[in-house]
Amino acid sequence: MHSITKLQATPFQDQFGRYKRKLRISVTDRCNFKCVYCMPEHPEWMHKHNLLSFEALYAFCKFMVQRGIEQIRITGGEPLMRQGVVHFVQQLQALRTLGLKRISMTTNGHYLKQYAQALKQAGLDDLNISLDSLDATQFQQLTQRKLAPVLEGIAEAKKVGLKLKINTVLMQSFNSNQIIPLVQWALQQHVELRFIEFMPLDGDKKWTQQEVVSEQYILEILSSQFNVQILEGQGAQPAHQYLVNGQALGIISTITNSFCGRCDRLRLNAQGEFYNCLFSLQGLNIKQDIEALSFYPQQNGTLLNSKLASYIWQKEQGFHSLMAQNQSSGLRKISMHMIGG
Repeated sequence: MHSITKLQATPFQDQFGRYKRKLRISVTDRCNFKCVYCMPEHPEWMHKHNLLSFEALYAFCKFMVQRGIEQIRITGGEPLMRQGVVHFVQQLQALRTLGLKRISMTTNGHYLKQYAQALKQAGLDDLNISLDSLDATQFQQLTQRKLAPVLEGIAEAKKVGLKLKINTVLMQSFNSNQIIPLVQWALQQHVELRFIEFMPLDGDKKWTQQEVVSEQYILEILSSQFNVQILEGQGAQPAHQYLVNGQALGIISTITNSFCGRCDRLRLNAQGEFYNCLFSLQGLNIKQDIEALSFYPQQNGTLLNSKLASYIWQKEQGFHSLMAQNQSSGLRKISMHMIGG
């Protein structure tokens, strides 16, 4: 058994020589927030009967770990809105013997106070939590939800010992004034903060370059009040790493300075559509292939492996080449809430 696993553990590779080590699994497109950079005003939810079961998702995760995936991140929508997700985290622990090294989750934090202890006990390694403003009024304008439950969720996650990072999407006309307050708060809380440039994945397609708060601008603001040092050795991580007053801070600058050349990520949405890039113009529907894995794993696994290898190999060079195609063709990928961050 161990020799078979080793033979299968060569990771998928694309045409630019990038090996795929990370898999992001969206378990639902539903979310109780309406963040302006993500959710459309009137979302059309996936039908629940079209969602992959957790049993099918586990079979796919096992299949992918046997092919070199080392890290799995559970996303949404908001993953804690899907009943059974904590048990799914617990199930994934069995894949560590096959080579899985890390199980993570991205959440808006609203339900975290309720679930933090259970997630820790289930074996979750770390959390990314969205926090786009510390101003309660501004937060409500951005999300149509209250700030207090998120802060309570963060406090509970820290209390139970979950490793966490805070993600902030910055937009010029909404929350660019939060750079200093959020860094001050992160320093006090001893948590790692990551600023993210606004990307063209908003549900109502209102993205403009003018709304982007660039990495350069963020650094200029930070340098006016803090001691900022750059860290080398980013590897395949999406964020450029800095030390701000001695504490880690990241900036994900997809628009102005993307990490596409080192990308090692793949994505599956809740209804079985597979994407080789967050900005892919077209996904690969493998729902039936995934559901068939449980019945004839060897035969169906060979077929699925062939489909994925071909699709992953065709992964584009990066964000900018895909955006050029998008502008010329008029195509637009699904919005962020349907595939996770």
